[in-house]
Amino acid sequence: MSQASVAILGLGTMGSGMARRLLSANFPLAVYNRNREKCLPLEDEGAFVAATPGEAASRSKIVLSMVADDSASRSVWLGEAGALAGAPPNTILIESSTLSVGWIRELAALAAAHSCPFLDAPVTGSKPQAASGELLFLVGGAAEAIESARPAFSAMGREVIHLGPIGSGVVMKLANNFLCGVQAASFAEALALIDAAGLDRTKAMAILAGGAPGSRIVKRVVECVTADDFNPNFALRWMAKDLAYAIEGASGEGVALLIANASLARFQQAIAAGHGDEDFSAVTKSPER
Repeated sequence: MSQASVAILGLGTMGSGMARRLLSANFPLAVYNRNREKCLPLEDEGAFVAATPGEAASRSKIVLSMVADDSASRSVWLGEAGALAGAPPNTILIESSTLSVGWIRELAALAAAHSCPFLDAPVTGSKPQAASGELLFLVGGAAEAIESARPAFSAMGREVIHLGPIGSGVVMKLANNFLCGVQAASFAEALALIDAAGLDRTKAMAILAGGAPGSRIVKRVVECVTADDFNPNFALRWMAKDLAYAIEGASGEGVALLIANASLARFQQAIAAGHGDEDFSAVTKSPER
């Protein structure tokens, strides 16, 4: 049985890896990226490079967006050249970016007006998992649409978890990411205390990573700090964005994320110090670094 045609909108760190997984599984693939140069390696590997999101959608049964934020998502879905305008009725539309709850619900309503099933399906994992097909999809939407898209999901990820109606996926992803951000920010403050007290940083970090606080996030931050390597798998500014979206979404549900607010302030301080494009573990750097 032939594979359904797929469009990937956005070829950043995650989207390019996901696109290659689809090509390796013999899915007919159209790609779009604002910077066309990022499309050229995939064109050499067999993908069709679309001039607009709408052109990519018009050739596809499944359209998946993986972009940076609400603004970028609006730019690929909306307008005369957007994917919503180009998608034929019954095309499955998937938003896998980590976005605000409000925009996901608005986008779902727009998709319904175009007679297209919509799934919000953000992922856990970063660049290595996207490249190896080990992403975990956190999905909100109709079970029938998930089953129709499952072969494509399976090419890109290790598991699909159906969490409930539209919006469920993004709420879970924001909860996941704000908890990761809080751990990184709290480790940054613990490290500041260790340094101020003149403790041996290497010994202290080994104790934290090997003891009760030693989550995967803490261990990851320790590795980056120890190696002094902050090349981004997940950029600091995107973690700040996710913290802000989590705070906004929780407020809409009447929940105050007080610790997330404090952590966001720490990330904003790091961005102001010039670390926004480094790995999120660079939140540990003191402002003068």
